[in-house]
Amino acid sequence: MGSKTFEGVRFSVYSHDHPPPHVHGTIAGVIVVIELLPGGGTRLANRWDAISPSNAKSNVVTKIRRVARENVDELVALWEKTHGTR
Repeated sequence: MGSKTFEGVRFSVYSHDHPPPHVHGTIAGVIVVIELLPGGGTRLANRWDAISPSNAKSNVVTKIRRVARENVDELVALWEKTHGTR
């Protein structure tokens, strides 16, 4: 597993995880799964557990998404390092 923290949000990448490249952002008991897109973009993962708990405060989810977007290059590097593609 690899992880990095930005603005209090811990982003984790698990070595046994599957494509597409993504990170699990955690703060204040909320976990948000963010896909890392080709070309440097991000988006909320299209999966049933993309936001946990499902009733998480929107401002916390928004922060995790913003911090991921602002640090996408480092998060892509973390995915590549953890999965041996770099």
